[in-house]
Amino acid sequence: MPPLVALAGALGSAAVVRWAYRTARRINHELEEARQARVAERSGTTDVPTLRRDPVTGAYRPG
Repeated sequence: MPPLVALAGALGSAAVVRWAYRTARRINHELEEARQARVAERSGTTDVPTLRRDPVTGAYRPG
């Protein structure tokens, strides 16, 4: 009987670890999507063009 209990305990803990791993991956994926959305939103509202110097004329132009 003890080997059966040990097997059941091992299978149960493997199931819990698998569930926790999948949940952590899902949460991290959702957080990464939310972070990317915030970055895209922030860059879209304050879109300031970068000025680059034209080496031929010396004038600064958006680039």
